[in-house]
Amino acid sequence: MNRIVVDLNDRRPLWAIPDWAVEELRAALPAGWALTRTRALADGSGDGRRSPVPEVLEAVRGARVYIGYGIPPEVLEAGKGTLEWTHTGTAGVGSSLHDAMRSSDVLFTNSAGIHGPPMAETVVGMLLYFFRGFDLAVAAQQEGRWHPEAFWGKGSPLGELSSATVGILGYGGIGREVGRRLRALGSRVMGLKRRPPAGGGGAPGSDGSHVDENGVRLLFGDDGLEELLRHSEALVVTVPDTPATRGLLTRERIRALPRGAVVVNVARGKVLDEEALVEALGDEHLRGAGLDVFRNEPLPEDSPLWTLPNVLITPHVSGVSRGFWRRELDLILENFQRYLEGRALLNQVDLEAGY
Repeated sequence: MNRIVVDLNDRRPLWAIPDWAVEELRAALPAGWALTRTRALADGSGDGRRSPVPEVLEAVRGARVYIGYGIPPEVLEAGKGTLEWTHTGTAGVGSSLHDAMRSSDVLFTNSAGIHGPPMAETVVGMLLYFFRGFDLAVAAQQEGRWHPEAFWGKGSPLGELSSATVGILGYGGIGREVGRRLRALGSRVMGLKRRPPAGGGGAPGSDGSHVDENGVRLLFGDDGLEELLRHSEALVVTVPDTPATRGLLTRERIRALPRGAVVVNVARGKVLDEEALVEALGDEHLRGAGLDVFRNEPLPEDSPLWTLPNVLITPHVSGVSRGFWRRELDLILENFQRYLEGRALLNQVDLEAGY
């Protein structure tokens, strides 16, 4: 009997696979296949952070497919000889890129793009928070003050997102969702990719650049990064966590943003220099920052980010949504059919690039 192991009983209720999803997956299995659902608590936070318990390892022995939050080396070892495809319910794969994975022939897919819609809505909300002065409203409300002068007074920071230029640092699945929404609002949007795709980077624009189907201008490489920073009145960070992206936003690059720019980070905290960000927020080089991720999580109590008035903090929850499981299950079902038919799987991880 061929088996698929579902190890998605996350300790956080919203991330624990619901019964309906398990039953729908079980019903899609062809004759000769069985599904094993583990009940041990999993942890899908970050890229998946758990050493598998005996129940999981026993379930994996003899299985052909494993679906979990991250792929520990012990899972690959337990499935040696039979395991052919592994899938992680996380978008990030850093914790799974160990030597055992790099030397394995097992297929590895992730959930990149599945979190895109809620994360993109979070980004838009954070941008509007600063462009429309909701931070000023919250501060006045907490003080019980009727304070319109903060909005219309000299030096008012209010602007319109519809007329702003927004740069998306890391124009992948999440970045495209952000770009589509911002274009619908009327923003000018630029998206940075590491390199042009084979065959070109989209339709030629009037200035010789390339524009994608959402009307987002595509930029590439180091030259593209410089241009992106120079023109971005708002910068949205959505790059994956890889050795190449850690520390990408240095002090100099943060200072390269136009004065009064807004930064939103829903990627990983290690992408930017937090001390430099604090400085740029403190001297008002930046209008504000919406931050869902941090270098150290939970964010330490003594971090100055907690007390800066122009910072909006969410506790690494930009992807949280009850809509996750429908999209995640659809991806699993599509890839399972492709796996049975011997076709290329969606979201196959590039082990060298790290995403």
